[in-house]
Amino acid sequence: MSKSSGVSDKLKVDDRLEEGFADALQHKLTDEDIARARELLGVYSPLRQQELYSVATADAIRNWAQGIGDDNPLFLDPAYGEKTRWGAQIGHGTLVGHIKTPMLGDPLPDEMKKLSKGLFRGVHVFVSGGRWEWFRPLYAGDRLFVYSGEESLEEKTSEFADRSVIRVRKDVTLNQRGEVVGIYRILSVYAERGKSRKKGKYADIEAASYTDDDYARIDEIYANERVQGAEKRYFEDVQIGDEMCPMVKGPLTVTEIIAFHAGGYGFVPYGLRSSRLGYKNRKRIAPFYIKNQQGIWDVAQRLHWDSEWAKAIGNPMAYDYGVMRQAWFNHMVSDWAGDDAFIEAMEDSIRKFNYMGDTQFLSGKVVGKREVDGRCLVDLDMRMVSQRDVETAYATATVSLPSREQGLPPLPPVPVELQREAARMFARHTELSAK
Repeated sequence: MSKSSGVSDKLKVDDRLEEGFADALQHKLTDEDIARARELLGVYSPLRQQELYSVATADAIRNWAQGIGDDNPLFLDPAYGEKTRWGAQIGHGTLVGHIKTPMLGDPLPDEMKKLSKGLFRGVHVFVSGGRWEWFRPLYAGDRLFVYSGEESLEEKTSEFADRSVIRVRKDVTLNQRGEVVGIYRILSVYAERGKSRKKGKYADIEAASYTDDDYARIDEIYANERVQGAEKRYFEDVQIGDEMCPMVKGPLTVTEIIAFHAGGYGFVPYGLRSSRLGYKNRKRIAPFYIKNQQGIWDVAQRLHWDSEWAKAIGNPMAYDYGVMRQAWFNHMVSDWAGDDAFIEAMEDSIRKFNYMGDTQFLSGKVVGKREVDGRCLVDLDMRMVSQRDVETAYATATVSLPSREQGLPPLPPVPVELQREAARMFARHTELSAK
């Protein structure tokens, strides 16, 4: 076992892994990187990344839903979708943030490219929350394009890893007609790998274990979860204080992580690759690869399924993706809202880790009702609490519901300035595509 000074015994790892980790510690949060990142604020450019899915095919929509444990036929069954107000299968709201076709545009000026090259390379990054806005459904067959830029940067001192940087990136998603589908603001935390391990904030957390009674409680919630579906939830019938149907997620297993990857998440910007493609990727971004205890190069991202590597960077075991819990909240809202509703916005905050073996219990309630420009809006507040009785995440959402008096909810308008910006970006993309 490793004899690293200042490291909790519970976080010590095999000597060979320790050697690989020592190399990873060379990468620091530097004043230079932070200064460079500040100069990039407000600079928007097309994303040229190729996601696992570039088109929202029926299969891609189904796989995303199944990857988060959502059995809503609106997302799974094209024939069911044809009978709804949408006239076709539509996609889960959070999928809008994770389908990308490379978008063309004018290159960044050389000085901007220089600022962005190698920025924050080799430090630990995790999603800590986000804000979503949706303007129209994601239809089967839609091709999605994204332009993006950093909105804000904040330096903080965290209990987990001392110095950290919080960045908020704004992604604007367009379909093949240049229409704005949604906006996804991603809050990411950057921290040095070594600091979190030395502090050992979570070192004493024990792996979850379950009795038959524990599982009976979990199974009872699963059995009573309900999809509102074709049954309309009318605005007039909803009251402030109404509780949403409880949900449960987990216990978290490596299988659930695999299912989430199969649904389409986790392949960019760095990339999960195998064999010759893995070799090429390792040569492209060497700091993303850390040797395991067998001396094998593997991705730093493996902390989501490799508990030994998770221990090396300061956590007692592997843990989920923050994006998984964002999707779980959206799953809860869509179950509650029904087919005819439209989810306009959701904001979430990921506060604690969801470790392998953990179970998340979801609850929510109605906290507001209002009418805005002919839309009947309901505000929801949701919480996610683990089997340890620790709140790990919370979220709010705004849903436009059908009305007995006014009928089906109209879609929210796209702000005029955003429409103009999107039209300009998409026009340049189509111009360059034609050359």
